Order: sequence, then C-alpha cells, then structure tokens
Amino acid sequence: MVFGDKSLDLSLPRVMGILNVTPDSFSDGGKHNNFDDAMRQVERMIEDGADFIDVGGESTRPGAAIVGEQEELDRVLPVVEAIKQRFDTIVSVDTSTPSVITGSANLGAGLINDVRALERDGALVATAATGLPVCLMHMRGTPQNMQDSPSYEDLVEDVEQYLLARIEACVAAGIKKDNIILDPGIGFGKTLVHNTTLLKHTERLLNLGHEVLIGVSRKTMIGDILGVPVSERLYGTMGANASTYLKGARIFRVHDVKPHVDMLKVMHQIEESRHA
Repeated sequence: MVFGDKSLDLSLPRVMGILNVTPDSFSDGGKHNNFDDAMRQVERMIEDGADFIDVGGESTRPGAAIVGEQEELDRVLPVVEAIKQRFDTIVSVDTSTPSVITGSANLGAGLINDVRALERDGALVATAATGLPVCLMHMRGTPQNMQDSPSYEDLVEDVEQYLLARIEACVAAGIKKDNIILDPGIGFGKTLVHNTTLLKHTERLLNLGHEVLIGVSRKTMIGDILGVPVSERLYGTMGANASTYLKGARIFRVHDVKPHVDMLKVMHQIEESRHA
C-alpha cells in the first residue's frame, strides 16, 4: 500500500508507534506534548523499528474533554511538519477533524487514522481529496459516553456491518477501496468480554477484504485481565497482539515499539518456515 511518499508491503507485520501530543492521553498524557521531547520520542521509535508514527492531538480516552479545532491544529501540524523534515518515515495522523486532515496531508502525512471513521462533517470529503489511505475504526458512542454500559445485539456482526457501511460511504466519496484499513476499536464502547471476543474473531474483519489494525496497547482490558496499572501492561499487550497476528492482523499500534518489532519479527520468521 502507498502511504504518501512511501510504500509498505503489508504482508509483513508493521508497527505503528504512538505519539500523543496531548496533555491528557490515558497512558502517556503530557510526556510528549513538549516539541523537543516529541522529536526525541520519534527518533527513538524509528530507531526501534517503527514503520509509522501516529500523531494525535486529541485524547479519545473514556471521558476525555473535547478539543477545539484550532487547538488540535496547533498541536498536530507543527509536529507532522517537523517529523517529515527530519525523518524518513510514514506519519499517520490520528484525527477526525477535516482541517487537520487537509493540513497534515499538505505537510506530508501518509495515513489518516480516524476513530470516528470519517463521520465528522467534512471528513469524508477532506480525506478523499488527499488521496491518502484511511483507517476506519468502530466506536459505539463518543469518547465522552462510550463506556456507559455498552451493549450489542450481535457484537461481531454489528461491528462488521458498521464498518461495511463506512467503507461504502468512503468509496462513494471517492476513496479507493484498496486504500481502506479497518480497526475493531478495542476499548471504544466495549466491555472486557466485547474486546476479547473481537480480538478472537480478528479473521472476521479480515474477511471483509481489508488489512486490519489492532490498537490494544496498555488499554484497560489488559489491566482488567492482569490486575496491573498502565505502567505494567507491556507483556499483556504483547500477548493480545501476538494472538491477533496469528489470526492475520498485520498492523499494530503500540507505545512500546522495540519489544513488538522483535516479537513480530520472530513470529513472522516462524510462520514463514511453515512454507519452506
């Protein structure tokens, strides 16, 4: 798949390093919203093997405050510009805001990663105009209310049907079908059982004909299973990602890049040996 000025073979496992330039993200809020700290973190993640740097200027953790458009622009665009000037990498932009989509694309971003699946007014048109790939995520509700007793008639079917409808909307707006990646939205309007069920059925999303991105890094489900705080969720995150790799997922959005790069390299080598 072509991501702006770079292309990636998505038959190989790929790691997306998270760069939250926000003061209140659930895991690393405030750690990288200083410009110099953000650049050091980008350099570290690229050295550790990240294929994408995912820049986000709006926290979407449960109960997060709404961020104004200008504030998001001020947080995100200078960082996207600096990364593209200083590093040879793909910048993914974690946004739902049309002006941020357009501005980031103009500065060299290669992927639009939207937790709202381009449902915000103007986002479909803005993304189609960039010609860039997009990752569509499933979310029940909004970050402000999504964890208020989420329920489904048929979880996997409901997620599939929502994403199929968003794919159809994207194609109708002029986004190429081959440029669409899917994300089941772990932790976004789901209970622990919902999350583990979706991960178990990763192949159901892959059967829709698109690559799948998994974003489970350090999330509450890991803490709920293991009974550990955010700072101790690496190994649980790796377990969840390893299980979905074996089911066909190939893009992993993580805070801890090097452990995942090493794990996935070994897993891929072993899988390939089965065909020798």
